[in-house]
Amino acid sequence: MLVCPFFHYQEFVYKHQENGLSSPLSFQLCLQCQSLQIFKEMKKTVLITGTSSGFGKLAVKKFQSEGWNVIATMRSPDKEKELQQLKNVLLLHLDVTDKNSIKEAVAKGMKAFGRIDALVNNAGYGAFGLLEEASQKEIDNQFNTNLFGVINTIQEVLPVMRRQKSGVIINITSIGGLVGMPMLSLYSASKFAVEGLSESLSHELKKFNIQVRTVSPGSFATNFGGAHTFNEGNKKEDLNKYRERIKSNLQSVLANPPKPFGLGNPQDVADVIYKCATGTRKLRTTIGKDAKIVKFLSKILSDNALSNMLSGALLPK
Repeated sequence: MLVCPFFHYQEFVYKHQENGLSSPLSFQLCLQCQSLQIFKEMKKTVLITGTSSGFGKLAVKKFQSEGWNVIATMRSPDKEKELQQLKNVLLLHLDVTDKNSIKEAVAKGMKAFGRIDALVNNAGYGAFGLLEEASQKEIDNQFNTNLFGVINTIQEVLPVMRRQKSGVIINITSIGGLVGMPMLSLYSASKFAVEGLSESLSHELKKFNIQVRTVSPGSFATNFGGAHTFNEGNKKEDLNKYRERIKSNLQSVLANPPKPFGLGNPQDVADVIYKCATGTRKLRTTIGKDAKIVKFLSKILSDNALSNMLSGALLPK
């Protein structure tokens, strides 16, 4: 926690870059009383959403092992035991569909570490099924989490990064956000939206030295299959047989992706997220054998040919 000589528990403006210093010292200016202090170079801090499992949890471990402070957020932090044991990891409640919880998590993170250098928007889930059978609640839940949750978190962190005059935002999307996938109309729509959001945002934040990146994974050995939902809140009787065939086929595909695809090592995604936060990279990074193949084929095949290939591989015969 950063405290000025007058014990103001206040955010500080990072002055190192502004003054062009190359020494291991940096200046911190108290926004309440304007007192100026000199500190040793501060550790960088990352805030990550959706860290209870999968890419998010592995990303916490990666950043922590590299010496970063980590604000690890999830809906039920009291259930997480492993991350609580890690040094410089602050475990906090954050529900991306609740603006107040986002505000509180950012405030607590700033109080603990004084800055946020990177934001990783990882929280999300997949809504499978027929669009016709999705209820309004199922539609709202998918977009509130995958899109509006990303927007709300970015809006809360941006003032911090603008004061620092630096930062990087990393949005975890999906190959389903670059190519529309069968039975994933809502999920793909939400991830396409995040891709468009990220590209537009990258332009408007250049002025503030804030970078935006997306990471688009394919199929990995995470709990994504177990965490998905199947939209059937608006069931249609004449679709019963087709729906059940789709559900059965879905479980099979998630457990054993069709050749030449396969389940990748999720640690590779965590490593790429870290590289996006620490190096100069392009806007979009696609990772995973299946994701790279599909992205390549989308460039060389006609829309009809790609659609036939994906339908043949992922839909029941």
